[in-house]
Amino acid sequence: MANNRKNVGCLAVIAGFAIVAILVWIFRPQPERRPPQNGPQLAVETMTIDSRDYQVRLQSYGTVQPMTRSILVAQVSGQIVSINPNVRDGGFFEKGDVLGEIDPRDYEADVRIAEATLMDARQALAEAEARSVQAAEDWERLGNEGDAPSLVLRVPQLEAAKARVISAQSGLRKAQLDLERTKIVAPFAGRVLRKFVDLGQVVSANTQLAEIYATDTVEIRLPLRNRDLPYIDLPESFRFASVAPEDELPVVIRSDLMGPNSWEARLVRTEGAIDESARQLHVIAEIEDPFGKASEGHNPLKIGQYVTAEMPGRTVSDAVVIPNNTIYQGSYVYVVDDGILRRKDIEVAWQNDSEAIIAGSLQVGDELVLTPLGQVTSGIRVTAAPSQSAQSGTREAAQ
Repeated sequence: MANNRKNVGCLAVIAGFAIVAILVWIFRPQPERRPPQNGPQLAVETMTIDSRDYQVRLQSYGTVQPMTRSILVAQVSGQIVSINPNVRDGGFFEKGDVLGEIDPRDYEADVRIAEATLMDARQALAEAEARSVQAAEDWERLGNEGDAPSLVLRVPQLEAAKARVISAQSGLRKAQLDLERTKIVAPFAGRVLRKFVDLGQVVSANTQLAEIYATDTVEIRLPLRNRDLPYIDLPESFRFASVAPEDELPVVIRSDLMGPNSWEARLVRTEGAIDESARQLHVIAEIEDPFGKASEGHNPLKIGQYVTAEMPGRTVSDAVVIPNNTIYQGSYVYVVDDGILRRKDIEVAWQNDSEAIIAGSLQVGDELVLTPLGQVTSGIRVTAAPSQSAQSGTREAAQ
């Protein structure tokens, strides 16, 4: 009897659970069914792809360096007795200015000694000539026939006396040169980069006195990206003797070191080898008279100053140009095709900081998406609206 009661109780519990489960399933909340959305889900701005002639402008960078830089070296030894006040770091000087002087007294004495030696040699030459003339007269007076031998006419002694005169003249000239070299004269108009010696210092020959550079022209060494090379006419093909000013490639040099400034330069030559470290080709731009009247209104350039450069390249015909901010990961863009967003792979032929020339992947008439997109899926429906900036840009290009 007890076992029967237990079985009945278990069956009752199971039946209760089953009833509760059936009731929960019957009265479960039904999900709300929404009609499928066939309308647009995203609004984007677009621009219509068009082709046009595009003037490539190449950008580069570099540091200002003097075209002519020299180390002033003492050619004679002695004590420095005077220094030009402009011989200080950053000082200007003109061609022919005396930048310093070495004590000249020893060299003045050498000149006087050389002059005395020359006078002595000339007197010896005069005596040798007189003896030679006297020997010729004696030969004739004694009735000898024919020409007198050179030894009789004392020709070797005469030639030796002439040689001593030439040697004395050379010694005098050398002494005079050493005296001239006690004055250190500026070889060109320039500026002092660094000074190594000062008043009272004793220097020897070949002692470095100062580092100077010419102020007529400065240079900027500009690297070109390998991708830029097909879009520029390098100046290496020019013959410098026949280049007309209108054929020179202009370069605009800019710097923000002391506020926005720009200088006009010209591209003058191409280096003959690829730089081994950067694996790039470099071109050289020159700025003429950077510190003279032509630079008025600009802050003065400094040697070693970092600058940027912009130079005109070739004109690309029928180029497809798009903004850089429409390119994703450098390899694809989004276009709108019949209201559907499509991803399209592209190949960038050339690119600057704001625009890119596309090589053969976008077609004229494609609707390029300008709106920045996050994680979107190609194939969704969108509403496309022409960009106002793109329309105004098209109108400007047409004008």
